[in-house]
Amino acid sequence: MLVFLTYPAVFAVRSFLFQPFSISSGSMVPTLQEGDYTFVSKFAYGYSRYSVPFNLLPIEGRTYGAEPKRGDVVAFKFPPDPSVDYIQRIVGLPGDRIQMVDGVLHINDVAVGLEEAGTFSYEERPAKLQRETLPGGVSHFVLDLSDNSIGDNTRVFDVPEGHYFVLGDNRDNASDSRFKVGFVPYENLVGKTVRLFWNSQGTDYSSRQTLDGSVTK
Repeated sequence: MLVFLTYPAVFAVRSFLFQPFSISSGSMVPTLQEGDYTFVSKFAYGYSRYSVPFNLLPIEGRTYGAEPKRGDVVAFKFPPDPSVDYIQRIVGLPGDRIQMVDGVLHINDVAVGLEEAGTFSYEERPAKLQRETLPGGVSHFVLDLSDNSIGDNTRVFDVPEGHYFVLGDNRDNASDSRFKVGFVPYENLVGKTVRLFWNSQGTDYSSRQTLDGSVTK
């Protein structure tokens, strides 16, 4: 009898409270690394039809919605194919103008703060580590693998209402809003990535457990 009570409880927690996600790419290094497992808060932004598996919440838009903040690390459904999950960082809010100029993020024609922070070992070679500070004060690390990469200089992106612009923290190795992801509709947000709880490859994660959009120390 206990087993039958447990499965509905687990399903309810996964659907409406917290869902575990595994990281299988390097697009969010150094914040999230391959093999990481994270908890995503489902209630952080309210609920949409993508919040609950098997289309069991067939609603339009969001209910009990709350607006994400710039700097939040979010899980979302890939707009061209909602069967695919992505985790990246929101840098552009509705109405913002976003552009990359010589590898520096510009928001509304103003360069964000960017400081050199040493090096980071990525795929057995050193990569430039930088501390980026977004408007509002959220600070986090980003990687710069090479100068003049394809995403270092972009056109201006005008973020439409009801959409968000996301970037991977691994700026030269991320498929994000600069490329095929495009703008992310509010409806496609699954939740906010709030905590790391394991790394399957044995990589230390204890210093990166809390993911509240602030600097990873």
